[in-house]
Amino acid sequence: MVAGAGRLRLGTHQSWLRHQYARPTKTALDVFTERFGVCRDFQHLAVTLWRALNIPARYATGYLGDIGVPASPSPMDFSAWFEAYLEDRWWTFDARHNQPRIGRVLMATGRDASDVAMTTSFGVANLRQFTVVSEQLPQQQASNG
Repeated sequence: MVAGAGRLRLGTHQSWLRHQYARPTKTALDVFTERFGVCRDFQHLAVTLWRALNIPARYATGYLGDIGVPASPSPMDFSAWFEAYLEDRWWTFDARHNQPRIGRVLMATGRDASDVAMTTSFGVANLRQFTVVSEQLPQQQASNG
């Protein structure tokens, strides 16, 4: 299965990526050489590598809940992942997490993060509060509705 092969390709660089801090000027090459970054950085690198293999890839952004994973002390936040076009459809991949995740709420896709910025501000902009809650529906309810 092509998607399985894709997961193997993703796994080759995923193990050394570690969540650190963001910087607005970080490139895919910076992530590759520095070997750390945030979810946006990981996805930019993954998209770059897949495109280098001539596999169509796009950046995706939205919310990623904590369904099916151990509770985290930090609240859910914006997240990034990427999609690759394999077997006549787009498949979701995440270069940040080493395990499959459920509960993604897709907001937008684009060539990179600049195409799909959640917010753009000029000058000081202090976010005072932000809360997103996601809950898994019971299987029967989810399939009926």
